[in-house]
Amino acid sequence: MLEKKEITICLGSSCFARGNKRTVQVIQKFIKDHKLDDYVFFHGGHCFGHCEKAPILKVDKRIYEHVDYLNVIDILSDEFDGYY
Repeated sequence: MLEKKEITICLGSSCFARGNKRTVQVIQKFIKDHKLDDYVFFHGGHCFGHCEKAPILKVDKRIYEHVDYLNVIDILSDEFDGYY
């Protein structure tokens, strides 16, 4: 059985100002399009303390820096390889 993954996107002011609102929408669409609802706990979080490398996305314990709506698809495709 596949493990459930936790995706946390920073909603702190620095990350949000750099486009995380659009990235949230892309992640939600990716989850829906790939029927991953049962395998993902997706939520927002507060500052991870990496503001100079914002926007930040965390998948389980792995932290991704400089995430935007364009590269988040590659990140999610790698993370969920084998789930769909």
